[in-house]
Amino acid sequence: MGGSESFYRSMFDLSRTLFLQQTTDGVLKHIVSSLQGHFPFAVSQVYMSQDTTPSDIPILPLVFRHDGNDLCTRAFMGGKPVLGYPAGDADESGIPTFAAAVPLVGKQGVYGVLEVRADSKPLDRRDVDLLVGIGETAGAAFENAKLYEQSNLLVTELRLINEITKRLNQSLRVSDIFQYACKELIDVFHADFACILEHDRKEGTFVVQATNLSEMLSDTFEIDYGFVGLLHRTKEPVIVSDYSHNARIESKLMKSTGSRSLIASPILVNEEVVGAVLVTHAEPNYFTYENYKLLLLLAGHIGLAIMKAQLHAELNRMVITDNLTGLYARRYLDEQVHSMQQKDARGSLIVVDIDDFKQVNDTFGHQIGDQILRQVSAIVRSCIRDTDIAARWGGEELAIYLPQLTLEQTERVAERIRSRVELETDPSVTVSCGIAEWSRTDEKVSVETLFYKADMALYSAKHNGKNQYRIG
Repeated sequence: MGGSESFYRSMFDLSRTLFLQQTTDGVLKHIVSSLQGHFPFAVSQVYMSQDTTPSDIPILPLVFRHDGNDLCTRAFMGGKPVLGYPAGDADESGIPTFAAAVPLVGKQGVYGVLEVRADSKPLDRRDVDLLVGIGETAGAAFENAKLYEQSNLLVTELRLINEITKRLNQSLRVSDIFQYACKELIDVFHADFACILEHDRKEGTFVVQATNLSEMLSDTFEIDYGFVGLLHRTKEPVIVSDYSHNARIESKLMKSTGSRSLIASPILVNEEVVGAVLVTHAEPNYFTYENYKLLLLLAGHIGLAIMKAQLHAELNRMVITDNLTGLYARRYLDEQVHSMQQKDARGSLIVVDIDDFKQVNDTFGHQIGDQILRQVSAIVRSCIRDTDIAARWGGEELAIYLPQLTLEQTERVAERIRSRVELETDPSVTVSCGIAEWSRTDEKVSVETLFYKADMALYSAKHNGKNQYRIG
């Protein structure tokens, strides 16, 4: 009876200790110490089937042998204890070593094997029962700890995704999204380098929009280059354990940084690759499968944030742009002129009116009239700088604001527009222009005053024969 009480007491104490552990490392440490405590006369070992094992615990990876003689393989595959004499094992006198292999079994699977090999003292029935009891208890405890760790990891990931998504959605500029996402990826994965590329559909290339490797910023790569080409082609994420042993795919990022580990994911919007994310580390086998899955999720949220920012930019463009001419709307021009008058020293305005436009519509029809408007607008755009603002002022009238330009420079622009319109439009039309300028030294500086002066100059050009410019 005493032996039974001792056995049950041992199992109770072990169960209580193991199930108090909330980490797999804690469970494994107690398994090892329990085996050493209960079987001091034997050699005990814990084999785990996990991809990685704790470095500070004497755990070995389970290597599967298919010759049918390996006890641990048979115990793991069958999920039941296996007793016997391992092939080739014997003590100094040549007597075969007796061993027992017991699987670590949980409800969801087998996680490893406990093995005890005895030379000096054979394992009796009580030893085997105790080892089986340890295996069953330890397997359940290990599974509980693993599920607890996974649940904590999922909660942490969900909080992280929620926070990153919230921050990403706060920005409505694509460039800001790229910069923030790059920084967060490095922090989340404790990575050395990160790189986010955008797919330029017009040029058929990938452009580096954000990275902490300054020499690569704004670099352009062909659509089939390296890992981004692979991501674009397959639309699937990639994980590389050691690039130095498998450098078949060209990668400037990996070579420039000496990185060996990589996780990468395409950025998809409506099943289309709009970009790519690459995250690297100098150590081999650094990223886990959990990292790989998390990057895929984050890339999806980056894609949604980019789509939202692009839609917002397109809506803004539609609000401030005239649909027919492609020029800005008058309200936008008014706002920009007012803003520039607050900070600049000078500026000028040209108001352009198509001569006899009603006659064009009456003669050729409104479709040709619209065509003429588009032709004149295109000529205006080609005659001004990127910093100038051209808008449809109303009807057949256009207006161009030229920041910091002198009156003499503005006259040259107006004449260039007038002469090119007369030569290049089909059917041929002419335009009249009114010019006005403002200076910080003026008694009154306002948008209304500037437009009034330009409008009066346009009236003068019309009254004096058209196809000319006048200064207000």
